[in-house]
Amino acid sequence: MLHSKIAGIGHYVPERVMTNQELSSLMETSDEWIQERTGIKERRYARKHEETTTTMGAKASRIACERAGISPDEVDFIVFATLSPDYYFPGCAVLLQRELGITNREAGALDIRNQCSGFIYALSIADQFVKTGMYKNVLVVGSEMHSMGLEFSTRGRNVTVIFGDGAGAVVVQPTEEDNKGILTTHLHADGTHAEELAMINPGSHGGYHLGKDKFNFPDTEFGEIFIYEGIFENRDIYPNMNGQLVFKTAVVKFPEVIHEALKKTGLQASDIDLLVPHQANLRISQFVQRQLGLSDDKVWNNIQKYGNTTAASIPIALCEAWEAGKVKEGDLVCLAAFGSGFTWGSALIRW
Repeated sequence: MLHSKIAGIGHYVPERVMTNQELSSLMETSDEWIQERTGIKERRYARKHEETTTTMGAKASRIACERAGISPDEVDFIVFATLSPDYYFPGCAVLLQRELGITNREAGALDIRNQCSGFIYALSIADQFVKTGMYKNVLVVGSEMHSMGLEFSTRGRNVTVIFGDGAGAVVVQPTEEDNKGILTTHLHADGTHAEELAMINPGSHGGYHLGKDKFNFPDTEFGEIFIYEGIFENRDIYPNMNGQLVFKTAVVKFPEVIHEALKKTGLQASDIDLLVPHQANLRISQFVQRQLGLSDDKVWNNIQKYGNTTAASIPIALCEAWEAGKVKEGDLVCLAAFGSGFTWGSALIRW
C-alpha cells in the first residue's frame, strides 16, 4: 500500500528586516507592546517590484526539489497556498509553474485559499493524490507577501505588527514503508464568524453578510462594486481582525485537532517529538504547549523572527527545524494550524 512522505523541504525569507522599533516610527506602538501581545521582535519584508509571492515560492521550491533529488521538470502537480497572490486571478500555482520553467510538462496547478491553515489543507490534498497513485511528485507551497497590503498607521497597528513575508515548500512523494510519512491529516471549518478575520474588498457581496451600515457600502450599479467613494476611509481593502475572538477560538481548536490526529493513530501527546504550530501568536503556541504537556525542546517557534507568515509559516518553521537537526529519521512530527474562515487542521508525520 502506498503512503506519502515529505521527500524534500525548502524555505525562503527576504533579506529586509523590519523591526518593532521601525514600526514604532510609523504608528503609535512600541517594541514592548508588540512583544507582550504577540512575542514578535521582527519580521521580513520582500522587495516591492522585485519580489512577489510567486518568486519567493519559486526560491523555496527549487531548494525543496533539490533536497528531494528531483528537478522541477519532474513535478507532476503543484498545490499553492496563499492569501496574498500576485494577481486577483489567475492564481499563483500557474505563475509558479512558469517561474520554474516547467510549462512544457503541463502539470496540474491548484491554488488553496485557506489562509493560515492553507499549508495543512494543501499537504492533505497532496497526500491523497500521492497515496492513490495519481502523482509521484507533488510540490506543495505556502508563500505570502503581506507587506504589500497592510495599513501602516496607528489605526491598522493591531494587524500590521503581526504579519511578515516569506515562503516554504515541500515535495511529497510515495513510499511503501509502513508507519512512515504522512500518517493522517484532519481538516475542519466553521464559517459562522468568517468576517471576524477577513479582508472584505475586493469583493462582490456589497456588504450583504454584515449589513451595509457596518461597512458603509453604498447602493451600486453594475461595474461599481469594487471601487467607490470612501473605500479607503472604510478600511475595506485592509485586513481586519477580532483578535480576542480569534485567540479564544484558536486555543480550543488547536488542541482538539491535535488530539484528533493522535487518537486516529493510537498515539499520545507524549509520543510527539516535535510540534510545529502555525505561527499566529507566540501566546497561542505557548498555551497549546502547556495543554499538551510538551517541553520547550519539543515545540518549534520562530514567530519572534518572522512574524505571522500565514500559509508559509508552517513550512518555514518545519524547514528551519529540519535544518537545525530537530527533525530526525523516525521522529513523530505534528503540524497544526488555525485561522481565517475559521478553518483549522492537523497532520501527523513519521519522518
